[in-house]
Amino acid sequence: MNVTVNARHMETTDALKQYVESKVVKLPRFYNSVQTIEVVLDLEADKPVVEIVAHAKRRRTFVARHRGESMYECVDVCLDKITGQLRRFKDRVRHRQDRPRAGAAQ
Repeated sequence: MNVTVNARHMETTDALKQYVESKVVKLPRFYNSVQTIEVVLDLEADKPVVEIVAHAKRRRTFVARHRGESMYECVDVCLDKITGQLRRFKDRVRHRQDRPRAGAAQ
């Protein structure tokens, strides 16, 4: 899995990059087809904004974005959002596989 951390309109510290990478590496636990993850740390009007984009197999893209007071808070909330998306999608895939097919012999 490939993780990219980018910063716009600001300089990031090594501690922040390590924090983001340590959190983001856990995302494939929720949906194992995640291939690449892009994290964008930004400052808009002196407010931190975090955007996480996860690319999975078969052109599946999951995007979470949050704007808040602290960069660490934004990272945590953004991770919660994308984790929810991955869980819901994985549940949807599981339930599709459990259903009997129409026209199948019963």
